[in-house]
Amino acid sequence: MTGRPARIVRVANFVTGRSGGLRTALRHLGAGYLAAGHEPVLVIPGARYGDTRRPWGREITLPGPVLPGSGGYRLLTDRGRLAGVLADLAPDRLEVSDRSTLRWTGRWARAHRVPSVMVSHESLTGLLGQWRLPAAAARRIADRLNRETLRDHDRVVCTTGWAAEEFARLGGPGVDLVPLGVNLATFHPRRADPMLRERYADHSEVLLVHCARLSMEKRPDLAVGALVRLRRAGVPAVLVMVGDGPLRPTLARRAAGLPVHFTGFLPDRTALAVLLASADVVLAPGPVETFGLAGLEALACGTPVVANAASALPEVIGPGGLAAYGTPSALAAAVVRLLERPEAVRRAAARGRAEQFGWPAAVAGFLRAHGLESEARDGTAEPMTAP
Repeated sequence: MTGRPARIVRVANFVTGRSGGLRTALRHLGAGYLAAGHEPVLVIPGARYGDTRRPWGREITLPGPVLPGSGGYRLLTDRGRLAGVLADLAPDRLEVSDRSTLRWTGRWARAHRVPSVMVSHESLTGLLGQWRLPAAAARRIADRLNRETLRDHDRVVCTTGWAAEEFARLGGPGVDLVPLGVNLATFHPRRADPMLRERYADHSEVLLVHCARLSMEKRPDLAVGALVRLRRAGVPAVLVMVGDGPLRPTLARRAAGLPVHFTGFLPDRTALAVLLASADVVLAPGPVETFGLAGLEALACGTPVVANAASALPEVIGPGGLAAYGTPSALAAAVVRLLERPEAVRRAAARGRAEQFGWPAAVAGFLRAHGLESEARDGTAEPMTAP
């Protein structure tokens, strides 16, 4: 297929109108595939069937049930129907974003002689650990499932070396390291808005932002705990929680009486950029983040990030922030150390780190994993939000 347009069918679970990094990545990559002259088709679950043209390509929605306790995530569970759709689409390449319930599509692709790529958006070992499995058992189960993933797909794409480690330890070939990107125009320090900042914090206060789904694996409780430690230490910190999810009621009860503001999901990417650029520090306490697009977007806005040292984010943020162990005290201490740096220095370091990541490079890397020549033009324009 190299040298001519290819139909790249992408199948994903755990993506909705309110999902975060995965949705953003799927849209930017689709827009990049289009810019390179290919035909991207995205198949995702929804409440009902749909077939729509989007700025990131054709988007097909198949009915899928809601995953209990997930806050609205749906799954593609009807294998027969999905297999029928794949057969009708006759893909030149298959790209899968779900190593659990959609791993079978690699076998479908192999049977139909369609080259396939599995995208690893998470650390399976880390996720199993979050479910309280003993470390040895989590590693054993992850290794078995990852061997099956390597067996059933032609390539596996990981976005960080941290995420690739659980495949590398198996000694198998076929793993590509392709960092994701950030929209450096939408997310920019010039978005900072003093009036918006004053909505949450005055000039004497420290404005912290947590931007992630409010679910167990993101550990938003650590952000609230860090705020408590900071205020006990005399740091006049205020916390804005951006996002929604199943833990929001619990977090709201825990934050009662504290200067914590819940914005819910922000669909407007520019509005999100304004808030990130207006903050002093962004907290990313999730221990199983494999890339953390929200953290990279904060860096692009010139705002340093405090990340969980157990995640991949320290590899991504580099000198643009600090890593801390996943405890409220450690996160709070890292915030204090960042604030001790001159503001101009810490903001320049954050922006400089983000400038090392771009969507055109990510698109080119994914196309190489597909065995396709990349002729992508600058595809950094933000895709329009679907109605």
